[in-house]
Order: sequence, then structure tokens, then C-alpha cells
Amino acid sequence: MNDTKKFAAVFPGQGSQSVGMMNAYGDAEIIKSTFDEAGEILKLDLWQMVSNGSADELSQTINTQPILLTAAVAVWRLWKQLGGNIQNIGVVAGHSLGEYSAMVAAEMLDFADAVLLVRKRGEIMQEFAKGGAMAAILGLDNSAIIQNCQNILANGKVVEAVNFNANGQVVIAGTADAVDEAMAECKKSGAKICKKLAVSGPFHSSLMQPAAEKFKEFLNSVTLKSPKIPLINNVDVETISAENFDAAKIKDALYRQIFKPVRWVEIMQKVAALNINEVLEFAPGKVLAGLAKRCDSSLKGISLGDAESLKNYL
Repeated sequence: MNDTKKFAAVFPGQGSQSVGMMNAYGDAEIIKSTFDEAGEILKLDLWQMVSNGSADELSQTINTQPILLTAAVAVWRLWKQLGGNIQNIGVVAGHSLGEYSAMVAAEMLDFADAVLLVRKRGEIMQEFAKGGAMAAILGLDNSAIIQNCQNILANGKVVEAVNFNANGQVVIAGTADAVDEAMAECKKSGAKICKKLAVSGPFHSSLMQPAAEKFKEFLNSVTLKSPKIPLINNVDVETISAENFDAAKIKDALYRQIFKPVRWVEIMQKVAALNINEVLEFAPGKVLAGLAKRCDSSLKGISLGDAESLKNYL
């Protein structure tokens, strides 16, 4: 790989999990040892859960968050072990929960602290998530989706556009009845697909603010360090670097991230504006790699979703 070439490293959030997903990396010892390290911190057998557990157990937010963080960090470590050069990375970013994986990669956050933090984040979000819903709206202009949600909000019901994943691919969240109403309105407006998501609550909506308040005290107890690689955050689409590092400001952004939208389209557009055109997804699966070009036509998404694709890219 050309040592002067720069790319973006991205890390996915909830929804990328599946039982057996780490099998794609064969018997790489660093994958298993990373899971053992996280399992020891949490006193849980995460490896058993991800390898042979039930899909229900894996999809509980309290488990999903530490497992996906660990999976992403394990792939990142394997990439480095196989010869990946962090000098080639122009910027890192993560989708929602994936922001914590990106922070570990940028050496802003110790892995042990990140594991404990996302376990607590998952626990609190699960506690406050009851009674809400999320749905994916595809094939409708983003502004029309926002307008449909605002019309329903004006009637005193809560539904908001919360994940801007690509142009024409937005996730909405709110109370279950309001989400149903917004889906019907979006269908009338010409949406091709309106699909309820199998999640336990209205993540990234204003309904999650009480969860964020409770999470704040745990965030404040963690030490953050100046990043070795610039990071584009979710909530403000701000580039955090060694030059503008401010731990209190970063923690405030992570607190707000729980009840504010994920602005992935803008994040990818910011990557493109840095003249970076390859987006590498460090995780089993290829959700973010598939979204890259749909956010900005100059971008090429590359999934490092298995051992072969890692070796081929390097």
C-alpha cells in the first residue's frame, strides 16, 4: 500500500451484530485475545456470546454495545498486526456507538475504559428505551422525511429524523404511534420502503435525554487523551485533533449524541472534502462501506469484513 495515501477508517454501530460474525477472520489469535480482554473487564464470556449465543441475547443493547466495540477494536488490531500503517489514516469516524471504537483507534480512549463505558451506555439506554420505536425510510428525499416528522410533532406527538445514513436513507424514531403515523405519511409522499427496525427503543431521539443525563456521570469519570488521528464526531460533525483537543467539550458531545441525530451523510461529505476517497470499514459486515458512495460520489467504501479482504487490501 502506498505510504503517502490517506484513507478514512470507520466503525459501525448497532445493527451490525450477528452470531458467528467473527468466524470471518478465521483463527486469528488477536481477535480471540481482544474478546478475552474485554470479557475479563466485564466478567462476561463475550466470546461465547458472539460465537455460540442466541440472537436475542446478542441483540440486547446492554450486550450489543460492548460486543460491537470489541469486534471493531479486534479487527483494527488485526489490521495493524498484518502491516496496516496508521500513518495512512487521515481521519477516523464511527456511526453512533462506533464513535467509541473510533476513539480507541485514535488513542483518545483506553480500550478498558471504552468497554466499561459502552456497557454502562447500553445498560442505561436499555433502561430508558421502553415504549419507543424506530423505522427506516428509503427512497424519499431527506427534507421530505424531516417535514413529515415535523408535521406530526406539531400535533404534540414525538417522532424525529435521527440517523441520516445516506441520501434517501433516513431512520426515524419516537413513540410507537407517532412512528407509525410518520411511516404512513412518508409512504404517501413517495417513500419506496418504510420498515420498522428490530430495536428496543427510540435511540437518538429527544426521548432519550433522561438516559443521557444518567450517563453523563459515568462519562465524566473517564480520562480522554489528545487524539493521535483526527476524529470527526457524530453530533456536531466537528473534526477533533491534537490542536483543538478539549476533553470537556468531547464528553459533552458524547452526552448529546444519545439524544441527537447521527449526521453520517455530512461526516462522509467532510471526509470527501479532505480529499480522502477511500473509506475502510473495520468490522464484520459492510454497512458503512455500502453507504459511502451514496453520501458522496467521490468516495469508495471498502469492507474489511473478513480475513481475506484485510489481506487483499494490505
